[in-house]
Amino acid sequence: MRLVRVGEPTAEVGGTVRAALTSWGRGSTVAGGVALLGVRPPGFGSTVEAVLLLPRGVFVVIGVDLPDPAMRLSAPMTGPWRIDGWPLTRPDGPVNPADGALSATAAVADLVRAAQPRPLPVHTVVAVGPYVGEVDQPAEERGIRILHPEPMPLLAVTRDLATHSRACMLDEARRILFALHQGHGLDDDDLVAEGFPDGLSPEAGAASTTILPRVPGGMARPEPRRRKRWLPVTIGVVVALLLVAGIAVAVAADDSPMTPARPASPPAFVPRGFVEQSDCAAHTDGAIHAWLERNGCAALLRGRFETTDQGKRAAVLVGVVRITGSTSATELMSVTTRPDAGGVLDVEGVPWPGGLQPVFAGAARVSGQEGNSVKLAQAVWLDEPSRADDPLLREIASRALRLSLSG
Repeated sequence: MRLVRVGEPTAEVGGTVRAALTSWGRGSTVAGGVALLGVRPPGFGSTVEAVLLLPRGVFVVIGVDLPDPAMRLSAPMTGPWRIDGWPLTRPDGPVNPADGALSATAAVADLVRAAQPRPLPVHTVVAVGPYVGEVDQPAEERGIRILHPEPMPLLAVTRDLATHSRACMLDEARRILFALHQGHGLDDDDLVAEGFPDGLSPEAGAASTTILPRVPGGMARPEPRRRKRWLPVTIGVVVALLLVAGIAVAVAADDSPMTPARPASPPAFVPRGFVEQSDCAAHTDGAIHAWLERNGCAALLRGRFETTDQGKRAAVLVGVVRITGSTSATELMSVTTRPDAGGVLDVEGVPWPGGLQPVFAGAARVSGQEGNSVKLAQAVWLDEPSRADDPLLREIASRALRLSLSG
């Protein structure tokens, strides 16, 4: 997914949303699409956390900050919310923080329909923070999801809802993005890489044939050999036109002050050591430690990494807990999102290479699930104090969830 930062987060949980989207990486391998962050949809009075344009669906993400972390949130789209059984209130009475979410979605849906007349569903995601363990939401609220936006749950929602039978084509994606934010700065190559089919792909060809009118039986059919002779020439012309259009867009984007910087690739992680052990609880703390003491695990893998982002050096610790037996990784995953979760400890008694001395007490921490394993990543600055809510550290930790650990 390609991220375009238009404005600042509207809520504290917006940093978590951005970190989750960053962790998916560029290209269509994980999700694809474009995320306009901090954009104000024309026709709507305020800024939203993000509008996600995926090849098979659109998502409007609204951020909601709760007064305190919650283990259980009852969150209907209409009616007051309840946190751990207590109604969410303010001085003038019960409240529903998502009141404006559907209005924002309606405004974006109008823009999508105007820019791209073919059907493309628009969904609503309400991202809540600072932490929510479980959300109760009425089953009849289709196309709407309320969740704490960790990378894996947010990805699961997009995969669940972005299933439209027809992919959004390249030219349609251009029109939608232009309607949402004219200065997005993306060219055709960017959009194709994110999964939007161009006019030459097999998928595009199949989609086009489904809307061609039937040829009456009495009409003369084109001579097959002539069609084959002209096809390469036609394709060559189309490719040339696309290349010219891509160059023109790129030149225009370079002149625009709102064009976001697009590095060739995310900063690399340099391995700094790896260890695998079976006594998992002994190398963790907090609620994770207590859970592992009760349930055990098959193995704990820990890997150290170093990276540099925006000129600042960071140390990263990645742990993978492999679960076997009657317990499940889903159960442990729910523990990792608690405020008292704790985490995986740094490798004991083994100094970091190069004299590094990272302290993970103030680390930004994220977690994810891979089958029956849970992965935890922590990131801290090496040359300055660290904060758990540092957006850049959270982005680094989220990218680290994609790392593979091996001896």
